[in-house]
Amino acid sequence: MSKMSRYPSDCKVYVGDLGNSATKQELEDAFSYYGPLKNVWVARNPPGFAFVEFEDARDAEDAVRGLDGRTLCGRRARVEISNGKRSRDRGGPPRRAGSSRSFHPEDRCYDCGERGHFARDCSKHKGGGTRKRRRCG
Repeated sequence: MSKMSRYPSDCKVYVGDLGNSATKQELEDAFSYYGPLKNVWVARNPPGFAFVEFEDARDAEDAVRGLDGRTLCGRRARVEISNGKRSRDRGGPPRRAGSSRSFHPEDRCYDCGERGHFARDCSKHKGGGTRKRRRCG
């Protein structure tokens, strides 16, 4: 399969809400039913989404109609034609002003290890949010 294109394409499909355990093989199995695939790319950091690129735009449209809202990789997935733009709102909690990522209640503070706040907001450690750097080698 060829390298994933960085440009919008009617042949590229966004697959969201996959969870952490999605595999390339599972997606290839599900999507190849609709037509020949060029590429399948599964996100790992952060996990939960993928892109599938078809050889023909009609196959991509058929896959969207056939798979949107269906269970893929153990989760009810969202399948849509990729618009080539990064989305800021994928249905998660709103981001705080100045935050580089959204907060999840299961996230833990890097400084004290407790849930409920980021390290930069930690009141238990001086400097709240300064991560200790380890020297390599």
